[in-house]
Amino acid sequence: MALVLATQAPGEPEIFASLQGEGPSMGRPVAFLRLSRCNLACTWCDTAYTWHFEGDNRPHRSGETYERKANQVTLSEEDVAERIAALDKPRLVITGGEPLLQAGNLGEMLKLLPEMEVEVETNGTVDPPGSFDIRVDQYNVSPKLAHSGNPADLALPEKMLDRWATDERAIFKFVIAQPADLDEVLALARKHGIVSKRIWLMAEGTDPATLYGREKWLAPLCVENNLTLSKRMHIELFGDTRGT
Repeated sequence: MALVLATQAPGEPEIFASLQGEGPSMGRPVAFLRLSRCNLACTWCDTAYTWHFEGDNRPHRSGETYERKANQVTLSEEDVAERIAALDKPRLVITGGEPLLQAGNLGEMLKLLPEMEVEVETNGTVDPPGSFDIRVDQYNVSPKLAHSGNPADLALPEKMLDRWATDERAIFKFVIAQPADLDEVLALARKHGIVSKRIWLMAEGTDPATLYGREKWLAPLCVENNLTLSKRMHIELFGDTRGT
């Protein structure tokens, strides 16, 4: 059994130690595992190198495609677990791409790391198997709004939104590009019973100037609607770079 990972450089898996830059764990020292492949195609995705390979005609605003061989690496579950353990961090953040596409193999890998806290970044469209789910402490569910460019029937499956709304480990992190996006968030919250204390709003952007400009109008919207603002601290600290 094996896992398909993204790379920091050709042949080098994207397994690294850093600070969590988003959501309720922001600022915590963690180990990161970034997997390759995604079932959605957000036009503004900042990790398009995990899925937008040569021959993939799904749109992305950069227009760039990536060579699969240079941007994917396959490792055994044992190898991945050893590399994570060597980072000596108490918490693991599993991200992508969409990591739950490989949840079965991830569950086997996590058996080798029984003491680690596990946090998962997911677009919320994939139901994890029990063998993986039982090992997760926190899900950061990021449903993709209309501005992502994904069809709603793919990005916002109602059964999955209901599933996450009833999972107390899940928080909802929405990427916001313009003030009108909040209307879509509030409509989803009402429909699926997502309480405000579980909602984080995060400005879309891959450079500090863009993020700051959007956070200036997003912050008062959070205050008005009793929602939490999520920074993208890693962009401010390290820029839009791999392995950070």
